[in-house]
Amino acid sequence: MDRRTARRCDELKEAGVWTVGLAGEATETYDQVDLTLPTALVLGAEATGLRRLVRERCDLVVSIPMRGAVESLNVSVAAGVVLFEAARQRKR
Repeated sequence: MDRRTARRCDELKEAGVWTVGLAGEATETYDQVDLTLPTALVLGAEATGLRRLVRERCDLVVSIPMRGAVESLNVSVAAGVVLFEAARQRKR
């Protein structure tokens, strides 16, 4: 699956789509990125996150900052947060 996902990232790049991976340890946050461009979000498994090969194929890897005792969000919630930000940016 990792190789197939990595290949899809390459295909998206060739089509002019920006690939943005989500990972908790990334230093740049999702709201610092221009999501008005053609963008594909790449999310890893809840337990293991993005695999190395897929992470390397992403144009950028960003995080969602957590506060308090919460370490991370489940993958569907994380996707919703970033998709909401993309919609907000595109509405401006």
